[in-house]
Amino acid sequence: MVTRMTARGVHERDLPGIPATGNQLTMTATVIHRIENGRLAEKWSDKDLLGFLQQLGVIPTPGGTPT
Repeated sequence: MVTRMTARGVHERDLPGIPATGNQLTMTATVIHRIENGRLAEKWSDKDLLGFLQQLGVIPTPGGTPT
C-alpha cells in the first residue's frame, strides 16, 4: 500500500536550532506499507526535508536567497 500525503501548517514554535518564523509551510511525504497476512510487516517513508528546511530559511533555494 502506498500513501502520498501533504501536510500544511504555520511554524509557530521553535524547532531544535530553528526559532519560530511564522512562515506558512507545506511538506509532502510518501509512505509505503508492506502488508503480510493482513498485518503490517514493513514501512518505509520519504519526507521532503529539503523543501521543509528551505521554507524555514535554513537552506537557501537554488539561485536565490533563503525564504
